[in-house]
Amino acid sequence: MGRRRAPELYRAPFPLYALQVDPSTGLLIAAGGGGAAKTGIKNGVHFLQLERINGRLSASLLHSHDTETRATMNLALAGDILAAGQDAHCQLLRFQAHQQKGNKAEKAGSKEQGPRQRKGAAPAEKKCGAETQHEGLELRVENLQAVQTDFSSDPLQKVVCFNHDNTLLATGGTDGYVRVWKVPSLEKVLEFKAHEGEIEDLALGPDGKLVTVGRDLKASVWQKNQLVTQLQWQENGPTFSSTPYRYQACRFGQVPDQPAGLRLFTVQIPHKRLRQPPPCYLTAWDGSNFLPLRTKSCGHEVISCLNVSESGTFLGLGTVTGSVAIYIAFSLQCLYYVREAHGIVVTDVAFLPEKGRGPELLGSHETALFSVAVDSRCQLHLLPSRRSVPVWLLLLLCVGLIVVTILLLQSAFPGFL
Repeated sequence: MGRRRAPELYRAPFPLYALQVDPSTGLLIAAGGGGAAKTGIKNGVHFLQLERINGRLSASLLHSHDTETRATMNLALAGDILAAGQDAHCQLLRFQAHQQKGNKAEKAGSKEQGPRQRKGAAPAEKKCGAETQHEGLELRVENLQAVQTDFSSDPLQKVVCFNHDNTLLATGGTDGYVRVWKVPSLEKVLEFKAHEGEIEDLALGPDGKLVTVGRDLKASVWQKNQLVTQLQWQENGPTFSSTPYRYQACRFGQVPDQPAGLRLFTVQIPHKRLRQPPPCYLTAWDGSNFLPLRTKSCGHEVISCLNVSESGTFLGLGTVTGSVAIYIAFSLQCLYYVREAHGIVVTDVAFLPEKGRGPELLGSHETALFSVAVDSRCQLHLLPSRRSVPVWLLLLLCVGLIVVTILLLQSAFPGFL
């Protein structure tokens, strides 16, 4: 049997580093680039239109937003606003998609096939906003505010995320500082030193608590700039005295069927590369007291990225060797795995949202995970619906089993009842 392969959904003209899916429009947003080096590799943010064609999910380029000399390394989405980490800066973008009316769409389609830049736009106008028309859908993207978010000797913003009501965003980078900004003005409201060295990831919870993980082997929980606690994943898990581990990623997730429930998920990887690599680990934490609930090994491939589905049911993982996996969040059991799907480091993964256009695009599958990598490809990973027995059928079988047992006893021992 041949190796399982994931279908290629889209190939960009540059390395891809970040990925988001807009639930309301069903747009898949992929970003990356070659950076400031004069290699001829462009930098941009691509907006892809997801559609079901002949029962299969497909993606077509709707709009290409040029980011000039800055490659986008990380993305966060809040409604129609994107926060893009570009070198040491955070750039806010606003995109608006709407259906064209009347003959406007027909005229746009008759003149040009595929994405089309608006005619007559001067270079200065293109810089602040651009418009694309494609098969009746019109998309406009404009640059909003931008701010420098990292100030180390080799500055780089490594992560950005919004809070629960999209009024604030937090950034972290190579200087170890967390900075919190108002949206959309990007006025700084908080700044504090969270780690000695680089911040690898951060996550904002609905109660305002902030979790940060860094290269100093620490994972910390903050309430504003006050340290609440530090995570200790090996309290109830495996211990390795000779192998130091560090936290690579952290994400909050809902507890399915519990609206008030909250879980935190983290990935732990070996701090140093070894000839015989020890396993990486997934840990689920109680989102209120931050005690570890469950820790499971997730293989010997080094994990590069983590994401949680909208309902908190699934976890998506990417590895530095290009593999992609889907785990069930409750038990940390692997449901789907494609070895070396990309053949090079997976830089980001994102689930198809479960609201908005998500169910329409998902079809009969249980979930869909998108992955991007330095190989410029965006791949689709579909998890088939798991067969389950309805509760009423289980009850019927139990009643039937009881009746059969009584009849057998009655025939074997007359007068039993």
